[in-house]
Amino acid sequence: MMFRLPLFATLLLTLSLPVKAAELERNIMTGGPKGTYIQIGRDIARLSEACGKPLNVVESAGSLENFAAVRNRRNTQFGIVQSDVLDYLKTFESEDKELQKAVRGVRIMFPLYNEEVHVLARKDIGSLKDLAGKRFAVGKKDSGTFLTSSLMLDILQVKGGERLAINPDEALPKLLAGEIDALFYVAGAPAALFASADIDPARFHLVPVQEEPLLASYIPAKIEAGTYPFQKEAVNAVAVKAVLMTFDYDAKGKAYQRQSCTAVADISNLILTHLDDLTATGHPKWKQVDLTALPPGWKVGACVKAGMQPDYDAQCKGAAAQPGEGENDDYLKLLKQRLKQP
Repeated sequence: MMFRLPLFATLLLTLSLPVKAAELERNIMTGGPKGTYIQIGRDIARLSEACGKPLNVVESAGSLENFAAVRNRRNTQFGIVQSDVLDYLKTFESEDKELQKAVRGVRIMFPLYNEEVHVLARKDIGSLKDLAGKRFAVGKKDSGTFLTSSLMLDILQVKGGERLAINPDEALPKLLAGEIDALFYVAGAPAALFASADIDPARFHLVPVQEEPLLASYIPAKIEAGTYPFQKEAVNAVAVKAVLMTFDYDAKGKAYQRQSCTAVADISNLILTHLDDLTATGHPKWKQVDLTALPPGWKVGACVKAGMQPDYDAQCKGAAAQPGEGENDDYLKLLKQRLKQP
């Protein structure tokens, strides 16, 4: 992706300042109250709670805030981030010292599922280029939706109009009331915000996203018919990968570093050994999780790999957990071993 957003590194460095705490807490940064991220976070928290290891699910604006929090905020070991945010960071990291500082120490935990770019608009808006001159919501400035919508609109050279930097849950009532013409929302379908809303199919629809320039940078996807009550036909879309991120804690460092590394190893082990349970009882997107789909250019955390070892014991205090060479080759080898792939 070749389009540069201003002050991106500064945003990452200032979004989440360290806070002091008396003892170690475990926190996962997710998203808005009706988004897919927060539901995935709650699934992981339930798993951790059953092991006697409380995990706080923290609402956020989305990917940018989550990345910054994992990098900067104390007691924040986990955050879910969009893959195009990671692509953007990797593209410009080498030429930007502030960006290098902003990403230092952040690591992959697990790649998760594809999340679709939803563009909900009035029925007369048939494509993204029809947004030229219109008034529409692009997500808060510290969200992945904001970055994705900005990149997509720049790629297609959609100009003019007014872009509102507000969250989708704030934008939806404005759209339904006729105050704006469309909104962007990057979320794994089905997104609760749209599934529960009273959206008139005679007035609104999901805009097809199928332009060739976008398919060169994003994953082709489809939002199947009936995914939402107002949506009777399948809609072409593009998607990004949701990725669970963590920090490169020192297992031999001071108490906070050691304890945080153990927390990362524990959660890694629990997700890996209970993936079938998450698929059966968690959000539908768990069924699409591909743990082998590592984003290019990013390292897997050492504490993650420690938790993936066959003999790792998460030492659950509640219901017992199920037992269970290149830069990331050891991760893939462990993954195949634990999932019993040939």
